[in-house]
Amino acid sequence: MNFIGQILPVDGYIVSQKETLPVDYAKSLTHLYQPLLGIKAIALYQTLLHDIDLNQEQAPQTHHTLMNYLDLPLDEIFEARLKLEGIGLLKTYKQNWESSDLYTYELQSPFAPNNFFKDAMLSQLLYHHLGDQKFELLKNHYGSPALQTQGVNITAVFSEVFQTFTPSADALEADGSRETESKEEMDTTDFTWIEQMLKQRMIPIAKVLTAENRRLISQMMVLYDLDTHEIDKSLLWALNDENRLDTEEFKTACHDLFKAKNNQKPIRLAKKVAVSETKQMNDKPKTKEEILIERLETLSPKQLLEDLSNGNHASEQDMKAIRDVMTTQGLPAPVMNVLIHYVLLQTNMKLSKAYLEKIASHWSRANIQSAKEAMAFAKKEQQSFQNAVRRKPTYNKKQVSKEVIPDWFKDRKHKQETQQSAANQNVVMSEQQKQIAARLKQYSNGN
Repeated sequence: MNFIGQILPVDGYIVSQKETLPVDYAKSLTHLYQPLLGIKAIALYQTLLHDIDLNQEQAPQTHHTLMNYLDLPLDEIFEARLKLEGIGLLKTYKQNWESSDLYTYELQSPFAPNNFFKDAMLSQLLYHHLGDQKFELLKNHYGSPALQTQGVNITAVFSEVFQTFTPSADALEADGSRETESKEEMDTTDFTWIEQMLKQRMIPIAKVLTAENRRLISQMMVLYDLDTHEIDKSLLWALNDENRLDTEEFKTACHDLFKAKNNQKPIRLAKKVAVSETKQMNDKPKTKEEILIERLETLSPKQLLEDLSNGNHASEQDMKAIRDVMTTQGLPAPVMNVLIHYVLLQTNMKLSKAYLEKIASHWSRANIQSAKEAMAFAKKEQQSFQNAVRRKPTYNKKQVSKEVIPDWFKDRKHKQETQQSAANQNVVMSEQQKQIAARLKQYSNGN
């Protein structure tokens, strides 16, 4: 390929650098990059690098200066520049400058020696250039050494040390049951819910939930204390037309959700409040209902369904119904757990989406935010319904005879019908109470 005339000696250039070089970058350039690029390209890189120190004012220089520094013709300098660009060590920008062109050479940081071998393409290229013996020698010398057994990892994770806002007393109490979780559980995220959401919308899961995106999602959930359905909203907002996640849009969406939830409180790193310190005065024995509420605050809807199904996997249809209700009505996970528990008990363990939506819209308008509030609200509504049923008069619509019936006979018959209705109601209530008691007993026993 002919490189003559691609650059003129009078064309100017400026050198910039945004990344900090690794400590042993010279070893990488000499032993790892030089076999791939040649000595001229490496000499050009080092010349441009030290040119920054000589020209602190960033005044343009001509390429004639480079020709004198390197003692090379301009076509060979241009060829060396292309090699640096192709390997990822240089970015070049061009603009008009006086009566000629001005180039900005932005130097990129080379891999540190131990990270060079983690790049599959560069590592394989070096293997073919140097051969098996020399390649293994360099890899053993610069590659990451094998880690020795260091015992059990007890390193504290972000969520154990820091919090990004000062929670209320209720939030601290609800979070207390998580204090005994292992660090591995606190540092991992269950992506099952998100995967089902993407699958239902026919969005390619592999394209969205890459390793880097999974790490980002986990970090945002911890940083902004977001629930899974809130992460769903942020993901859908940040997907572009090619179903790729715009990370900056995703971060912005998570931040906006956080501000909406926490009354515009600013994000601040702070030492995490010890939950045990706030609960020393509340160590009295808990009732079965308190234990149930505590579990409903910490479980995910998927875990609750599986617990109520004796460990069987939650069906895709049930998960879709729950997800649609949560995202439509904006219910927090603990409130959704109470709703699931309530609907299952009211409908003989059948999860009706229509019934879920009806109650969820009511609870959403009531602005219920915790499992405790949802439990109290459900009890109040159930009690109101029962009282209304008891007060409702019973009419005998069938008129079988036109004969005059004595008042004492009407009163006796009405009394019998009222007693029968109350007995039927007691049977229904007794059956519901047995179901609730059975579930409470199961949760209180840790099953």
